[in-house]
Amino acid sequence: MKKMKKVTLLFLLIFTIATTHAQNYQISFAGVETSTALDSVKVENLTQCTSINLSGSDTLQLAVTTGINEGNTVAENTIHTYPNPMAGACSIDFEATTEGKTIIGLYDITGKRILQAQEFLLKGHHTYRLSGISSGVYTLKIESDKFLYTAKIESSRAIIGTPEIKNIGTIPNPDKQSATSNLPTGQAGTQKMINLKSGKSIINMQYTAGDILKLTGKSGVYRTVFMLTPTQTQTVTFSFVACTDADNNNYAVVQIGSQLWMAENLNTTHYRNGNSIPYITDNVQWRSRSMGAYCNYNNDSNNVAVYSRLYNWYAVVDTRNVCPTGWHVPTNTEWTTLSSYLDQSAGGGKMKENCKANWNSPNTGATNESGFTALPGGLRETSNGTFYNIGS
Repeated sequence: MKKMKKVTLLFLLIFTIATTHAQNYQISFAGVETSTALDSVKVENLTQCTSINLSGSDTLQLAVTTGINEGNTVAENTIHTYPNPMAGACSIDFEATTEGKTIIGLYDITGKRILQAQEFLLKGHHTYRLSGISSGVYTLKIESDKFLYTAKIESSRAIIGTPEIKNIGTIPNPDKQSATSNLPTGQAGTQKMINLKSGKSIINMQYTAGDILKLTGKSGVYRTVFMLTPTQTQTVTFSFVACTDADNNNYAVVQIGSQLWMAENLNTTHYRNGNSIPYITDNVQWRSRSMGAYCNYNNDSNNVAVYSRLYNWYAVVDTRNVCPTGWHVPTNTEWTTLSSYLDQSAGGGKMKENCKANWNSPNTGATNESGFTALPGGLRETSNGTFYNIGS
């Protein structure tokens, strides 16, 4: 009996630590410079390799977990139990952020599983009814490949029966989650969905303290990358700058230290003045050419969508300029400034795209925490015109 008491106290202490280290940050968005109309924001968690798309008026709600990390844990405010303490039965409301197999389990204070249900749930809002449990304190766990919710449930009435959890309602939501109302503890009734005024929504995303977020704001044709590791509720303001080449390709930009860089590979087939850059596929012509030229890696247009195009030296230094208006090919000094700012020993990893399979494995050290999103577009050898090293 003495040993059992020690185990119980330890479990309660662990549960208290886990719940008191969960909180929420709300991130709202705004735009300045070229346009103040923020159309959309793409949010990429580069640590967990997850992403969601928001409208410019939406608010991102990060369910932050620190200390004890149970994987993709979502904070308490995305799951509601009522009445709690329960007397015979209670309702459980939660959001399934994606469709898929979901396991719902109930555990007593010693960690023993009392019941378990497994179902394929659609993305959306779900309500379950829990009944048949005796008095005591329980832990409810709702888990899928993409989310994990936990909640403490107290039962105040001794009941002799079979524990049961049953789905009593589903509101499918294929596009995005809506905010839910918070019912006071002990209040019975139906949980209602809240749609914020003027089309605004609060969008939940799983987040662990220290995760790196890449935020790409879009206003018309302009896109700006903003890197963030949130520590509080805040507003992110995107500064939009034109970066449009002679083919009317529009590029995302990112500020790194005091410098503003393109966050995508160049893709133009024309110089700034509108003159065409010759497209050379033949190896002999590429090798012998002493004027500007471009090509697609391996002469395959399918590589353009991911890696864009390759240019020879003559195109890069041509006075007609391959860069968008207001932009230029960086000097060696500017590259050195970038390298020094990011730390020369680890700067490459901070600049390399991660979370996708474009770089060969292992993509050692890649975090893309700078937002530069460097891609391994390969090269074409000047001496013989052959292609090398895409992916590395």
